[in-house]
Amino acid sequence: MTEQLAGKTALVTGGSRGIGAAISKALGRDGATVLVNYAKSADAARRVVDEIRAAGGQAHALAGDVSNPAAVLRLFEEIDKSHGGRIDVLVNNAGVAMNGRIAEYSDADYRKTMATNVDAVFYVTRAAAKRMGPGGRIITIGSILGERVMGPGMGVYAASKFAAAGLARGFAHELAQRGITSNLVQPGPIDTDMNPSDPAKNPVAEATRRMVPVGRYGKAEEVAAVVAFLASPAAAFVNGATINVDGGTNA
Repeated sequence: MTEQLAGKTALVTGGSRGIGAAISKALGRDGATVLVNYAKSADAARRVVDEIRAAGGQAHALAGDVSNPAAVLRLFEEIDKSHGGRIDVLVNNAGVAMNGRIAEYSDADYRKTMATNVDAVFYVTRAAAKRMGPGGRIITIGSILGERVMGPGMGVYAASKFAAAGLARGFAHELAQRGITSNLVQPGPIDTDMNPSDPAKNPVAEATRRMVPVGRYGKAEEVAAVVAFLASPAAAFVNGATINVDGGTNA
């Protein structure tokens, strides 16, 4: 463990699985007390918490569907009550990927995509920013599809990530005068349960791999390492930046 985030409290939305779990563990290794938010994956969240604690860190699992403003209110009431109402690092990681061509895309899927990928960033950042002091960090996990749409069936998801990017950049202007930075991390193809690199589990895995100049899928830990840097004191002058973790896919 390092101590660069010692005494800091970090909230990671969607922190129980995939990229979110890797981020939670990385911040825990750097000394932060990590609040691992989850909507449904209670067992997975507890496993992440247990792993952070086993490594000597501090972590707690907090339930809450961050796409729901009432649930966000309850989440922060719990943070105020049990964790002193202080947030030093916020990682907006919760997200869904629901692809489909526009003619067949349902109203329900559209609403869920926008609520989780866009509305949640607004709701949670609004609440967290009220509890942040100088040195606060807001890090939003977007997607390289927030820069360009790479094929059919990705339009709604891409639109949600374009919107999240706009929010993150807006936060950078609004909060900098308070000593709070806001940055955007955009993963490319990352090997997770949602997007496995194994062709036996993912019919487009091989085609996706061929699009990546370095010739492989990324690892969740490689995204987490960038987030950990942005959360650190070394990144105090990094604000409004967009960092792609994509092996050069969007170069």
